[in-house]
Amino acid sequence: MALLKLGSKSEAFCCEGQAWRCKSGLPSDITIEIGEMSFYLHKFPLLSRSGLLEKLMNESRKDDDISLCVIQLSEIPGGAKAFELVAKFCYGVRFELTPLNVVALRCASEYLQMTDEYGEENLVSQTESFLNDVFSNWTDTIKALETCEEVLSYAEELHIVSRCINSLAMKACSDSKLVNWPVMENGNDSGGVWNGISTGSKTQPMMTDDWWYEDVSFLSLPLYKRLIQAVEAGGMRAGNISGALVFYAKKYVPLMNRQSSFKDVTHAKSGSTPSEADQRALLEEIVELLPKQKGVTETRFLLRLLRTAMMLQASPSCRVNLEGRVGLQLDQAILDDLLIPNIGYTVETLYDIDCFQRILDHFLLIDQASAAVSPCIMEENQLIEGTQSLASITRVANLVDSYLAEVAPDVNFKFPKFQTLASAIPEYARPVSDGIYRAIDIYLKAHPWLTDIEREQICRLMNCQKLSLEASTHAAQNERLPLRVIVQVLFFEQLRLRTSISGWFFVSENLENSQNVSGAIGQHGDNGTRGRGRSVEDMRERVSELEKECNNMKEEFQKMVKTKRRWSIFFRRKSQCNSKSGKPSEDATSQNVPSKV
Repeated sequence: MALLKLGSKSEAFCCEGQAWRCKSGLPSDITIEIGEMSFYLHKFPLLSRSGLLEKLMNESRKDDDISLCVIQLSEIPGGAKAFELVAKFCYGVRFELTPLNVVALRCASEYLQMTDEYGEENLVSQTESFLNDVFSNWTDTIKALETCEEVLSYAEELHIVSRCINSLAMKACSDSKLVNWPVMENGNDSGGVWNGISTGSKTQPMMTDDWWYEDVSFLSLPLYKRLIQAVEAGGMRAGNISGALVFYAKKYVPLMNRQSSFKDVTHAKSGSTPSEADQRALLEEIVELLPKQKGVTETRFLLRLLRTAMMLQASPSCRVNLEGRVGLQLDQAILDDLLIPNIGYTVETLYDIDCFQRILDHFLLIDQASAAVSPCIMEENQLIEGTQSLASITRVANLVDSYLAEVAPDVNFKFPKFQTLASAIPEYARPVSDGIYRAIDIYLKAHPWLTDIEREQICRLMNCQKLSLEASTHAAQNERLPLRVIVQVLFFEQLRLRTSISGWFFVSENLENSQNVSGAIGQHGDNGTRGRGRSVEDMRERVSELEKECNNMKEEFQKMVKTKRRWSIFFRRKSQCNSKSGKPSEDATSQNVPSKV
């Protein structure tokens, strides 16, 4: 830490309660009152250094009255603590000028008009020269900037704040490999250089791009905001700016760090320090400062900010801003982060499904806009962009299906919302329909009161042709699905089976042809032909087993359909007979039931 020793005399003051007295032995002829503190001093040392004190003394003098002069200095920057050092400077008493007191002394000396006009090397010039030394050192500049809070208005007028911030911004924007100022450890330098020879016992580790995050995190929000704007104007990469803001937010918004699931919301609300109002103000400022570029800030952090903004009841513009940022890079999100608890006043569902819907709409709007810009993929770079867009919306489709499956068990999840959310994804974005089928099955299980029409509508959201073999097998035996959907699943499964069988027969024919062409070329060749023959036989056996399974499924389905028809005809004819006067006999009833349907 930079240090400048001023004065040469030994300590000449003593403090007695709320009063400072000079120990020179001469009676005091002037009293300086600052708040509750009083300084009993002498006129001459002060008059020779301060223009303001000279003016005030002349105004208080009354003719030839030589009584004690009393001056009020309640507005002096730095208060009594700063004036104590000013008095020591005027009396030539030894004291140290450091980055922790130089700002207050610089402002106090300006207020007291302690320029070189009232003595060479006066306090204004001494503090100004020392400030230039402070600005050359990173750590000292931060300490000086922190002390500006105590005398902010005066420090702003003297441009001390802006000079500190510009100095820090310049150093932060410099290449970390070229920066070679000492790194402080517990207030002491671990090494140094003397005449080109290193005297440090330890080799300093190479600094990374985030070396300055923690140092500047101790600044107050207004000063920190100005520093971030300065480094942005200085050309710092957006990723580094985002990293610094993330570090600052995690440090001063504890609600964001504690909440990870729905169960943590109640615990998170119990936080008392800092206040929720301070956290809300900080969060809104952080959101405004975050870079706008896609992918610069992690999607997970943005979602945590959004969740915290809802808990702190941040402004609607802040929440809309965060939803838009998440929607811009929704393809990079994970399911757990999107499960935002519904903490509104009118809680319907466990999770905030409307928020997810808005995020998805924003993503689809941007995706459609990017697709409209280059509808035809002609060049290689456009082909790459088109592939990335397709992969992006496919990831989002899988994310939506997983989200629907997670929130489907909620009995308050209304059918229109489910349908709107699932149908927002275009057909081409789901190469496989297993995910949406799973969500539909869970929803049907949790909502058994749905009408047949609603069941039909919800099943139209999936494409039966895109179901995997495992999903098709499950769907064919799923009693919750409408009968028409089961028929479609069986039909497409049989069609797929026939296509596979045709392909296997084509392969087997090619194998037989190659067997006849190759012939028998030695014992080794015969063994190879027998091996290929066995593989063909195994394939044919597998095809035969698949055909049997398919036939069994068809027979079971036909029996189920016939049974349903018989019972429907039976009850219909029975109701017709009951409408007549007489009750038909069992024989008559049995004669009316057809033997075949």
